[in-house]
Amino acid sequence: MLFRDRRQAGAELAETLRARQREGALPDPLVLALPRGGVAVAREVAAALGAPLDVLVVRKIGAPHHEELGVGAMAGDEVPLLDEDALRHLGIGEAALAGVIERERAELRRRERLYRQGRPAPDLRGRTVIVVDDGLATGSTARAALRFVRRREPARVILAAPVCSPEGADLMRAEADEVICLHRPAAFMAVGLWYEDFGQLTDQDVLEALHVQL
Repeated sequence: MLFRDRRQAGAELAETLRARQREGALPDPLVLALPRGGVAVAREVAAALGAPLDVLVVRKIGAPHHEELGVGAMAGDEVPLLDEDALRHLGIGEAALAGVIERERAELRRRERLYRQGRPAPDLRGRTVIVVDDGLATGSTARAALRFVRRREPARVILAAPVCSPEGADLMRAEADEVICLHRPAAFMAVGLWYEDFGQLTDQDVLEALHVQL
C-alpha cells in the first residue's frame, strides 16, 4: 500500500505543492476539495500552503440501473458533461439519463447547502486554484470540476491528487495548467487499492474540515 490513509497522502502531496510554492509557482493559492474523500487530503494541502480551503461539489452520473458505471459528471448548475463514447457503447440515449441527472443534481444541491451553511462560493478570479481529490481514475468528475473552475477566470488551475491512473492524468493535462500526481501506477485498478484505510467520509467530516458549525 502506498498510503496509510488520506491524511498521510495529503501530507505527502502538500510537500510537493509546498516546493512548488517556494519556487513561486503558486501565487495567491486557493484550495478546492472534491468532497467527500478529497477533503481530508485537501485539508493538509491548504494548511501547508497557508491557503483558504473550500469545496467544489461534483457528482458522477451513472448509467441507468448500473450507477457504479460512470457516463458523465456535473458541477454546480452547469450542463452535465457526458461521455458520448460510453453512451454509444452502452446504447443509451441522453434522454434515458434524465432521472439520474435529476437525482444527482438534487444531491449536489443538498451538499452545497449543507457544506456552505449560507456562505458564498469563493471568488476564483485571478487566483491559483488547486483542485484536490484523493485519487484520479477515469477523470470524469475531475474534468467537470476543472471546466467549472476555468469558467470562473482563475489565473491558473492545478489538479493535485496522491495517486492517478496514467490515462486519467494524461487526459487532465488538456484541462489543467498543471497536473500533480505523486504516483501513477501502471496497474491502477481503483483509487482505494492504494490506501490501507479508505473508509468513507461523512458530511460531518467535511463540515469539521471546513470548520463549519451547525
